[in-house]
Amino acid sequence: MTVSVLFFGVSSDLSGSSSATMEIQEASTVSSFKSELNLAFPNMKNLSDFAVAINETYSSENDSINDGDVIAILPPVSGG
Repeated sequence: MTVSVLFFGVSSDLSGSSSATMEIQEASTVSSFKSELNLAFPNMKNLSDFAVAINETYSSENDSINDGDVIAILPPVSGG
């Protein structure tokens, strides 16, 4: 199935893009998507923790991903 991926913050630098289209396995979860993301964008392995939003809603590791979903990669934010 096909999903759109939006990269924010440092994830944009690590992926080399602000967005991408990915083909992922049917019946994917956020957890399995993260593994596929690391294969498609090896530099993402340098980002140890990040949040995932599906269609503008924060998601947990076991949430399902559907064909056509928009997935946002949201790295931790720090400031001072």
